[in-house]
Amino acid sequence: MDTMHLLLKWGHIVAMVYWLGGEWGVFQTSYHVTNPRLSLDERKRHMETAYRIDILARTGIIMLLPLGLHMGYNFGVQPLGGSFITAIWLLTAAWLTLTWMAFVKRETDTGIMLTLWDERIRYVLIPLLAGLAIWSFVRQDGPLGGPAGAWSGWYPAKVFLYSMTLVIGLVLRFVMRHWTTIFRQLLAGGPREELEARLNTEIGTARKLAYVYWVTILTIAYIGVAKPF
Repeated sequence: MDTMHLLLKWGHIVAMVYWLGGEWGVFQTSYHVTNPRLSLDERKRHMETAYRIDILARTGIIMLLPLGLHMGYNFGVQPLGGSFITAIWLLTAAWLTLTWMAFVKRETDTGIMLTLWDERIRYVLIPLLAGLAIWSFVRQDGPLGGPAGAWSGWYPAKVFLYSMTLVIGLVLRFVMRHWTTIFRQLLAGGPREELEARLNTEIGTARKLAYVYWVTILTIAYIGVAKPF
């Protein structure tokens, strides 16, 4: 169990690093993707770079779910182990396969469809995780936080903040998915001023959200290490 827990801890750290670092890389690359002074071909090259960086961040955020639940069981702050943990790892493998297939097919209609299915998973996961976390934190008798008399608030707090990052990540996924459709329209000779304005509006909102994203990720990391409550 000690060796397994250390491997889970190592995986959790690596996933957090790729998540945080990958989002920073996409943020910086987005300035070139949306720069109208550059040629469309050059902007598409930067968009390709952003997608290649982003897939590692997406992998990291998805992997944190089974890693966190598995470690939570080891810590005694969530009660479901055994077949539940096995099922979570298998479902995560399926989710990752979908995400990577969407990445591979990103320039096609199939890729856009797969990305939409990736987003739909989050529509289910976000309210489920947020609801369980709020219930467990407020009432202190939910499935997260440990048994009565040994309850800890740090775990449901982490789960809630993780669900909020999924919300922000979903918005950022919308923006990146729109890049593909907007560039298709630009290359096809669509209304340039209108499309560029839409691109700038969306990326402006995404950049503001990115700062909230990073602060939230850092807060999750701090709570996991310090376990302050």
